[in-house]
Amino acid sequence: QVQLVESGGGLVQAGGSLRLSCAFAGRTFIIYHMAWFRQAPGKEREFVAAISWSGGTTSYADSAKGRFTISRDNAKNTIYLQMNSLKPEDTAVYYCAADQTLDWHDVDYWGKGTLVTVSS
Repeated sequence: QVQLVESGGGLVQAGGSLRLSCAFAGRTFIIYHMAWFRQAPGKEREFVAAISWSGGTTSYADSAKGRFTISRDNAKNTIYLQMNSLKPEDTAVYYCAADQTLDWHDVDYWGKGTLVTVSS
């Protein structure tokens, strides 16, 4: 069984930065592609960014392009989401996801989330 533990959320002013981390445990990290999703109050969970097992391929939601960067450290079994130029509309619970395919419509494992609040 895979365990995913997010950290790094908090309160930040608009224009600020945060770096989220997600620690992976339980199985072989490098066979999993990884992603970040978020869910704002009253809204559905949405895709933010994904990274392939090797780190060689990344993808981003339009809302994240140019501001967020996803990365992974396979030696530490950890992925990151560097978020810059944060906006109040980025306020959400951010979830880490792991999957053995790049089909994020049916995720294998979810973390419990970390709250990011961006004040105006």
